[in-house]
Amino acid sequence: MRDDAHHILRLAARAMGRHGLAHAYGHVSQRVDAGHFLVTPPRPLPTVSVEDEGTLVPLDGPLPDGVLGEVRLHREIYRKREDVGGICRVQPPAVMALSALGMTPRALHGFGTYFAPMPPLWPETALVREDAVAVQVADMLGEATAIVLRGNGAVVTGRTLETAAANTFFLEDAARIELALLPARAAGLGALEYSAEEAAARATAAGGIYERMWDYLCFGDVEWKEAA
Repeated sequence: MRDDAHHILRLAARAMGRHGLAHAYGHVSQRVDAGHFLVTPPRPLPTVSVEDEGTLVPLDGPLPDGVLGEVRLHREIYRKREDVGGICRVQPPAVMALSALGMTPRALHGFGTYFAPMPPLWPETALVREDAVAVQVADMLGEATAIVLRGNGAVVTGRTLETAAANTFFLEDAARIELALLPARAAGLGALEYSAEEAAARATAAGGIYERMWDYLCFGDVEWKEAA
């Protein structure tokens, strides 16, 4: 296993905690080859230490001992989506609040366009700790970038783990905008939602969008100087 894979895993884990996207629960992972992915240890993401290493999980077969039950969500998504190289299972507060209203954020500003027209909402409230349910969640995710789990946070994907971490920040910011506009919506005022064409043009990776967000997410981390 490459040392840099564990390094990126640790950076992403702590970034989720540093920016309020995960607390005592959650996990992040990255694909390492065609048949395996690396997932964070079963501890709060903000507490992942510089000595910690991830656990290698096979795409075929049962989860290894000690791996958290919802890691099966990662496994099913990697099985179905060859384009996905990283996943964040998190609890962003604005995303959680919207899910309690049966809503997910629309494409109302730049960051929201990465999920246009909006992420799907998994309606069940139980934690996903059964293989069959994990398959259903992955099926509902489809080709979307993220899926919101009602009252349980979200699962966010990316081409790499760095991209997935950036998408997680984008998702929470989109939910923040949606929440801020709820009073206006209640007053009968309509938001200027991006058209499909506008969203496709805005949801770009050009210009170092993801690289700069990764720098922002990791800035100040004890291991960040090694990667800078």
